[in-house]
Amino acid sequence: MTDDKAQTTLTAPSRRNLLQTAGMGALALGTAAATGIAATVPARAAGVTDADILNFALNLEYLEAEFYLRATTGQGLMPNEITGECPVGPTTGGSMVNFTDHRLMLAAQDIAKDEHTHVTFLRAALGSAAVAKPQIDFATSFTTLARAAGIVGPTGVFNPFADQNSFLIGAYVFEDVGVTAYHGAAPLIVNKAYLSAAAGILAVEAYHAGEIRSLIQRSPNAALAGYAAKVSALRAALSGANDDMGPVMDGEFVIAPTDSNSIAFARTTTQVLNIVYGGGAASNHLFFPFQMNGAIR
Repeated sequence: MTDDKAQTTLTAPSRRNLLQTAGMGALALGTAAATGIAATVPARAAGVTDADILNFALNLEYLEAEFYLRATTGQGLMPNEITGECPVGPTTGGSMVNFTDHRLMLAAQDIAKDEHTHVTFLRAALGSAAVAKPQIDFATSFTTLARAAGIVGPTGVFNPFADQNSFLIGAYVFEDVGVTAYHGAAPLIVNKAYLSAAAGILAVEAYHAGEIRSLIQRSPNAALAGYAAKVSALRAALSGANDDMGPVMDGEFVIAPTDSNSIAFARTTTQVLNIVYGGGAASNHLFFPFQMNGAIR
């Protein structure tokens, strides 16, 4: 992990600012209360289409694919894999990680392949309606998030590509968000073919999340579980709900963070945006400096 005393010219927003609501045109699509099967199915906001929901998912897949591809190969998606209805944004930051644990390297490579394929699949499903990759920031966003979470101090720097332990925490930031995003969006999809595909991707994202959690739990670096718990606490605060759990709670491993019915948490698009935008208070919207592309942004 990076030394907390490292100097930086960045100014991290305060925790209070990070916890402000989005207020950026995000569409609150709603979610069912965790009261079992009888819970009310959320209604889809007026004007929102299946394509809009898939493009929302595509933005998240761009983010994950760029992260894992850069960590495992040093390069991101190819130019012909990121074009779409709006201008393509660059990705700043990110580099190949020096993995010293062979199992971790293989896991990262496998996840990178899946996320890359998810991008390809969603783009094919959307056809000409697919949005382009928005601008993505890996250069400063992780430091802002790590400061807000208390992983580093107010002048500390966090780079998830610096070493394999930092990579695990960076991966942990994304994985549970993807699971909750797909779960929250699934009831809103009308086309059954799209719904089936979304359910399949949700399952794969859950496998990824479980793998990252297991690697953190089994790491010889005991501090990683504590860092991950801080990420979970910040995500729950940004989401505004009790919808997150660290990889270790009360001395027990948590592979699947769930509600009281052992059902995976679901987040609305607004809650997801609050997390990836840093609550809407970060001056550059954290991982998406100019917001996501598409109708849900």
